[in-house]
Amino acid sequence: MNNLFEQNELLDGGKRLPLVEDFYTIQGEGYHTGKPAYFIRLGGCDVGCNWCDAKYTWNPKLYPPVPVETIVERAASCAAQAIVITGGEPLLYPLGPLTEALHAKGLEIFLETSGSHPFSGRFDWVCLSPKHRRPPLPEAYGRADELKVIIEADEDFVWAERNAAEVRKGCRLYLQPEWSVSDQMMPRIVEYAKAHPRWNISIQTHKYMHIP
Repeated sequence: MNNLFEQNELLDGGKRLPLVEDFYTIQGEGYHTGKPAYFIRLGGCDVGCNWCDAKYTWNPKLYPPVPVETIVERAASCAAQAIVITGGEPLLYPLGPLTEALHAKGLEIFLETSGSHPFSGRFDWVCLSPKHRRPPLPEAYGRADELKVIIEADEDFVWAERNAAEVRKGCRLYLQPEWSVSDQMMPRIVEYAKAHPRWNISIQTHKYMHIP
């Protein structure tokens, strides 16, 4: 029995998921910056960005599958009505059971994804953050309400425009400096946004607030 089959068996079609952590905080990035939200972070990622600030999530074997009912019960007990599903890469897993149970509680669901795996589940808002190492699948562009591109070097502006050309009309566009080089890249991002005003700037405000 291979590891992938073992993992799928344990997940029971998405009725259990490898939960890394769940917590109540303030959304720090993108269009919904400043919004109180309950975060559900799932383990497992096959993109492997060198600058990732959540590398502890990459190996899903470190996080035993948790029943969706348990996750939803904790999320629904929180004051926030907004739920952010993130990772890792959450679309590695069948998310239908989780999103249906959350919607049944009247909760609004936001997804943060690289778009590198097929979509499952139903979302009220999708933030697509494309990565060079595993580009988004074509279907991801049509699902994105928000495109958030991480800028680490000047060539990432070309990558940003390439992805912006694929999203649907009305998708919000954001450039976000990679945290470790933000001091160097921010002036360039500012000038780029001023020259190309369809782009907005996203800052990781939660790091300034010293919250998760």
